[in-house]
Amino acid sequence: MSKVWFITGASRGIGLEIAKAALEAGDSVVASGRDVRQFAQHFEAYGEQARCVALDVSRAEQIEAAVAEAVTAFGRIDVLVNNAGYGQLGNFEEIAPEDIELQFATNVYGLMNVTRQVLPIMRQQRSGRIFNLSSIGGVVGFAGGSVYCATKFAVEGFSASLALEVERFGIQVSVIEPGFFRTDFLDSTSVRYGGKVIKDYLENSTSVAQAFGQYHRNQAGDPVKLGAVVVKLASMARQPAQFGAGSDAVEYLTTTLEQRLEVVRANAPLSMGTDGDF
Repeated sequence: MSKVWFITGASRGIGLEIAKAALEAGDSVVASGRDVRQFAQHFEAYGEQARCVALDVSRAEQIEAAVAEAVTAFGRIDVLVNNAGYGQLGNFEEIAPEDIELQFATNVYGLMNVTRQVLPIMRQQRSGRIFNLSSIGGVVGFAGGSVYCATKFAVEGFSASLALEVERFGIQVSVIEPGFFRTDFLDSTSVRYGGKVIKDYLENSTSVAQAFGQYHRNQAGDPVKLGAVVVKLASMARQPAQFGAGSDAVEYLTTTLEQRLEVVRANAPLSMGTDGDF
């Protein structure tokens, strides 16, 4: 049976490629983004199989209308892909509070608000798949990525807990943790850096932009292949709770988890010594 997908941030990059892969698989797609004019041409060939809707996930009032339009068009939502987001990079002290709030408004609260609108539909259906786009930065901290990583760590915790709350309704939740992919994520039209300059960070501030900038268009990950993989994950009887995407993601995950386990074991006696007497 074909599925109906609702995808945020579908104007380019990973979101666009997931949408294309779902359409090629014969499914129907509601592709959403801030400016429909920027991406509608990608879906013209699919006719009524695709519907493009305007949606800025940081604006809660737009979410209800976009989800309602999806249900009016297709009658249900089987797969939700929360992909909309961007990267606020730079040293924490050099990023203005309002920029941090905007980063959370998009990457965390926007994701939560879209999910809040879609969950009643999936509960009524007693079925649904949710894929929340996290990042390898949701598992591993990076210098110059404190704010961005904070949002992705939040997505990880939200997704793991939400999965336990909704599994009784036949709804599965996964986080996808991409490594570095060849998208516009590091393009000047997407990524943002701290606007304040603190002398003590001056050398590091320059190196942060250079360090991330050198990856732009040189990333190993192919978003077209990831799009196809997400469609495959949505067809699994049991989708993985966490999915690292890319060879670099597998390496980061393996190294980080092994190091954490080593620290836990090394400090286990001290940790267990905090238990009280009963």
